[in-house]
Amino acid sequence: MTATLPGAPPPVDAAGNPHLSGVFEPVIDEIDAGDLEVTGELPPEMDGMYVRNGPNPRFTPLGSYIYPLEGDGMVHGLRVADGGARYANRFVHTPMLDAEIAAGQALWGGMMTGYTPDADAVGPSLAHVAKDLPDINVVRHGGRLLALAEAALPYALTPELATIGKETFGGTMPAGMCAHPKVDPRTGEMIMFCYGLEAPYLTWAVLGPDGSTRRLPTPLPDVDQPVMIHDMAITERFVVLVLGPLYFDMAAAMRGGSLLAWRPEDGTRIALIPRDGSPVRWAHTEAFWSWHSANAYDGDDGRVVLDLVAWAYPGGLTRTSDPNVGGISRAEIDPTTGTISRRFLTDPHGMEFPRVDDRRIGRPHGVVALGAKTGRVALPAGNFDAVLWLDPATEQSVTWDAGDLSVGEPCFVPKPGVEDTAAGWWVTFATDRTDRSSWFVVVAAADPGAGPIARVRIPVRVPLGLHGAWLPTEE
Repeated sequence: MTATLPGAPPPVDAAGNPHLSGVFEPVIDEIDAGDLEVTGELPPEMDGMYVRNGPNPRFTPLGSYIYPLEGDGMVHGLRVADGGARYANRFVHTPMLDAEIAAGQALWGGMMTGYTPDADAVGPSLAHVAKDLPDINVVRHGGRLLALAEAALPYALTPELATIGKETFGGTMPAGMCAHPKVDPRTGEMIMFCYGLEAPYLTWAVLGPDGSTRRLPTPLPDVDQPVMIHDMAITERFVVLVLGPLYFDMAAAMRGGSLLAWRPEDGTRIALIPRDGSPVRWAHTEAFWSWHSANAYDGDDGRVVLDLVAWAYPGGLTRTSDPNVGGISRAEIDPTTGTISRRFLTDPHGMEFPRVDDRRIGRPHGVVALGAKTGRVALPAGNFDAVLWLDPATEQSVTWDAGDLSVGEPCFVPKPGVEDTAAGWWVTFATDRTDRSSWFVVVAAADPGAGPIARVRIPVRVPLGLHGAWLPTEE
């Protein structure tokens, strides 16, 4: 159905958008399916569910569509137990999505259009409000399963992935939270940040292991304009935030320009926020952009070691055509002098979605896994045909070439009761570009270059998405 609301922009050309077609094409049906076909053998010790979120517009977007920041959330879950698997997927049902389902068409414009429906279309409670987009990540903490958005309140889900509703944390987080909080495996705390378009522009907060609020949103000093930050890292001493010079420019957007402005002359700042509440320490270097951090830890010499994917600039968000390739970079930050040294650990060639064994968050992590591109075929952002595992200590890497499969973010599954990362497995969803069949693949951490030891055939296509988590079965 085409948009008929007064002043609404027309639908985008979904077939011509690489993030709305092919292996990204949205799916509509929500299904449950068990007794799935397994090639190879699922590890008998593997007991839990892999969940992954991602943008999946229920209706063709109006006016614009910016990957990876918009689209209705859809969570996919693959439950593994006793060598078998069961799959389910569910939309994250926000009031805005439900209004569109009732209308049978998209009612909100894309982020770059500025269009929101009026009360005649959606009623007074939803009129002229931005659309909730809990489509980026999914985490479990303090008894809550949360679908996460970019700088907004998340939505709580049941273990069966049904939507409960917006999670307000008892009203303690009015602006919301980031899409990439970090759970400290030592303390059980979940640490988060949130940016906003109005002061205070950047805050950080802490939830205890039980989900209660331990630190209310605390403003960062010396942040005097709205800046976009997607990810974060923690160490035992610090919360680490990378502030690339990517600013929200509402005046330009009102004139029909870009909502986001890249100002490389400002350079990139890194905030080291002491977790004990003492004053923030800042470091400054030449401009670079980072979507995702792999991990950080406190070095023996007092410096903070941060492994992240670094880019020359933030790509299509800023309407520029300069060459842009990303690779794993190691930044070493001196909290005393505010100096940063940084070097690439890999040849930068469009890799992303770095993950470590979550039990190592905030400590030396060993292997980093991430989606990579072989260069054999041209693939859009967020589409990878290989997984690369890097040992930052030796700068040696091994790659699994996935062939015709487009793979998602790798996620680590530990072997129960075993601390050694090499004893576990890496998992992800993958979709074949030739026939669009989808699979859940399991790779042994001891020999990742050998490729999957097991593949589970998903009975429907799983569009490429964003971030997820392994949720071990709770006793």
